[in-house]
Amino acid sequence: MADSISMKKLVTRLLLVVVAMFVFGFALVPIYDVMCKAFGINGKTSGQYEGEQTVDVSRQVRVQFLSTNAADMAWDFYPKGDELVAHPGAVNEMIFIAHNPTDRPMSAQAVPSIAPSNAAAYFHKTECFCFTQQVLQPGQRIEMPVRFIVDRDMPKEVKHLTLSYTLFDITARHPPVAVAASTGG
Repeated sequence: MADSISMKKLVTRLLLVVVAMFVFGFALVPIYDVMCKAFGINGKTSGQYEGEQTVDVSRQVRVQFLSTNAADMAWDFYPKGDELVAHPGAVNEMIFIAHNPTDRPMSAQAVPSIAPSNAAAYFHKTECFCFTQQVLQPGQRIEMPVRFIVDRDMPKEVKHLTLSYTLFDITARHPPVAVAASTGG
């Protein structure tokens, strides 16, 4: 009888631990967002933007572009240019190149970040390859645009932004379908 009661207590405790783990897992994203905001790290971009603004030609903001591959990502991935000068309110574009040098189809997802993080809310993407997963066949190369607007309301002291992307291999979670296609050039 005592063994039965201690076994029930153990099972109950284990179930509570499992429930606590799930609750903690769901709470991680909001906790992460609060910590990033509090410490000014990992400036997330403000997401897709569809508004209109007038261009402030009296002001210039230098936008630098960086790209990195996450561990185990075999693709070549880079921007066509290192930076450009943007006028707040103007639509700008940078092309990123992706190339799958492997002999198998692969899926990828790009995750953006803006620095300084206090300017991230003023960086609006109107089109971005990071909105969708990218699938490349063996040897395929593509050009992927990012179109963006630096908001006119961005603090005047911000004169330089860095937009960086990290490219992740998501093939295991989202397997691509192999197709008979010619490689992009």
